[in-house]
Amino acid sequence: MPTGLVMRSTGSRYVVRAADGTLHTCVAKGNLRIKGGKSTNPVAVGDRVEFQPAAQHVGNELVGAITELHDRTNYIVRRSVNLSHHKHVLAANLDQALLLVTLARPRTSYGFIDRFLVTAEAYRVPSIVVFNKVDSYTEEELDLLAEYEDTYRSAGYRTVITSAVKGIGIEEVKALLAGKVTLVAGHSGVGKSTLINAIAPGLELPTFEVSEASEKGQHTTTYAEMFELSPAAGSWPLATGPFGDGPATSSQRPATPTFIIDTPGIKGFGLVDMRPEEIVDQFPEMFSLKNDCRFNDCKHMNEPGCAVKAAVEDGRIAESRYVSYCDMVNGVDDENPYRID
Repeated sequence: MPTGLVMRSTGSRYVVRAADGTLHTCVAKGNLRIKGGKSTNPVAVGDRVEFQPAAQHVGNELVGAITELHDRTNYIVRRSVNLSHHKHVLAANLDQALLLVTLARPRTSYGFIDRFLVTAEAYRVPSIVVFNKVDSYTEEELDLLAEYEDTYRSAGYRTVITSAVKGIGIEEVKALLAGKVTLVAGHSGVGKSTLINAIAPGLELPTFEVSEASEKGQHTTTYAEMFELSPAAGSWPLATGPFGDGPATSSQRPATPTFIIDTPGIKGFGLVDMRPEEIVDQFPEMFSLKNDCRFNDCKHMNEPGCAVKAAVEDGRIAESRYVSYCDMVNGVDDENPYRID
């Protein structure tokens, strides 16, 4: 039975790319839905699957059937918006994730960023925080940007400053993407599709302006989709360079293909499958200190001799990160992801 890579997920239908490059519209067989447990999508973009081409009729359409899901190396998951006891897998088998953040129009809160990063840490997905639309910031917003950058660099994360419109940081992002499978995530309106278009102009993804009234974005991407920006060296020849920007030669191509996954805008990021005592392990700057606490079962709240709280008090750990940690442990939902922290 053929093995394929899931390139697109629209909920009930999937586009699977076979080893020969052909694309097949498929549905998931019923037993996959059972195995998926409490998940809104048993199959996600990036999954490797076994499938039967043209296996059954759905209405007047002849479609393939996904019969088996290969083991995942990792994935990014959040709580389903409509079914709170279910989870929704954004994408699977990732080398890294780019979290796009804007500090205005729309504003991305510390809480939202930290929930995404905690989930990525828990499922072993390295993450990079990309601050986009810097060309539109006021002096006050640029000062805020410096605070955000310092917070996440101090926590051990790589940060990148970009403007898709002005071309700022685009070459740095291209270098980060080369030869990897990368998920791009963030609120609607942070410029995910615009940034991807700046990296790979040939994709021509649709974009919309942020609403001036609400300062929130519109959903221009309605389903998750993977795009191959360059095949691996030694595979079929390219008419253009790795990012659609000129002639391609074998020496230009990475040893492995470059994939980018565009996702719909995310309003909130609810945690799933994580016990309160596990959350501190997903904050790198806190994890490195927890063994220095006086008590082995320290929850880093009100206990005396807590090394984590001491680090917050002397500025080694950002207060915003500690507030996010306390909210997650106490089960406080990020009900308003656009709030100002």
